[in-house]
Amino acid sequence: MLELIIMLAFPALLVVAAVGDLMTYRIPNWLSLALLALFCVAVLLSDMTWLQAGIHAGIGLVLLGVGMALFSYNLLGGGDAKLLAAAGVWMGWTALPAYLVWTAFAGGLLALCLVLFRRTPLPAGLPLSPWVARLHDRQAGIPYGIALAVGALMALPQTFWFAALV
Repeated sequence: MLELIIMLAFPALLVVAAVGDLMTYRIPNWLSLALLALFCVAVLLSDMTWLQAGIHAGIGLVLLGVGMALFSYNLLGGGDAKLLAAAGVWMGWTALPAYLVWTAFAGGLLALCLVLFRRTPLPAGLPLSPWVARLHDRQAGIPYGIALAVGALMALPQTFWFAALV
């Protein structure tokens, strides 16, 4: 039963990160830390070996390094870099390629939608929410946490966790 709660909490935290990034262009540190803490609990409750857990952790560290490099070139936000790594820890070798491909696909689709949205004038006199105005601003970036969450959710069925649950 606890395993099921953990497997529901992982997608729920990803959705919270995606919605929060959409609304505020920020992903709080507590979300990435919660994903990591949840991973540690899941490892202790599963039949995952320490070697497998170490490989998952190593993947997270590599993805954190990649995310930090992208952040240093202003290609990714700091919260996005941390979310990339925290979700990547859950993926392992089996789901990592799917996670990266789905994230790239979702990010490209998100960018295309934002370009089209930002080219369309908003109706005059319409009271705008601050998050809609920020999303419509051509100088604003892309809330890439949405793509990271979609990528992780799409790759979830290929993970060790999903196989162990089913």
